[in-house]
Amino acid sequence: MRSWRTRIALAVAAGAAAVAVPLTATTASAATPPPGDGWQEVGGESYNSWQACYDQMQSDLPLNPQYHEATCTSNPQPGLPNFYSEWMR
Repeated sequence: MRSWRTRIALAVAAGAAAVAVPLTATTASAATPPPGDGWQEVGGESYNSWQACYDQMQSDLPLNPQYHEATCTSNPQPGLPNFYSEWMR
């Protein structure tokens, strides 16, 4: 039979793993690209709204002649709830 010290250590380790796995899985996941082919993730930034991100991307579009379309996708990060991934094609 195991001692209480061993049982407590195992319970703490199992609890830490139960918390760590979902946290690392959500921070490691990448934003999904917009529908369609040819989209390239060109950056990401915090904006007040999706529209603010979209407007900025539209104004940046002429600076990147290899692209003809731009959009944003919401991609919240830890500590950055208003983070958006920027996409062009």
